[in-house]
Amino acid sequence: MSTGDAPLLAVVDDDADVRVALTRLVSSAGFAVETFASGSEFLKSVDDHEPACVVLDLHMPEINGFEIQVALARDHPRIPIVVITGHDTAENRARARRFGARNYLCKPVDGDALLAAIKGAITPPLRQGDS
Repeated sequence: MSTGDAPLLAVVDDDADVRVALTRLVSSAGFAVETFASGSEFLKSVDDHEPACVVLDLHMPEINGFEIQVALARDHPRIPIVVITGHDTAENRARARRFGARNYLCKPVDGDALLAAIKGAITPPLRQGDS
């Protein structure tokens, strides 16, 4: 689940510039990062290195983000997903949430908002009666 003490994040986006920028951002916040240029590349690896969270682009060639969400819900339901997209629509927002996205952010992504979304996704909610 993590490399050393740092939680492992998977960044899945077909845009190399986005992968580089997100890697810099989340690494600077203390996370370990693995990046994937395609959904199929990510799905091949997830059994071997289960990340603490996935930052997932919706619109990619081959396997899109919605298909990845379905596969994760079936095979790895505990992995939280933060969706990022440059194609924001009400339908995409609703579909991403229906398929299990903990957060949904629009590109260009605000760094502080993304870090807050990741931290919120990997922090288990308090149960009633916990303090």
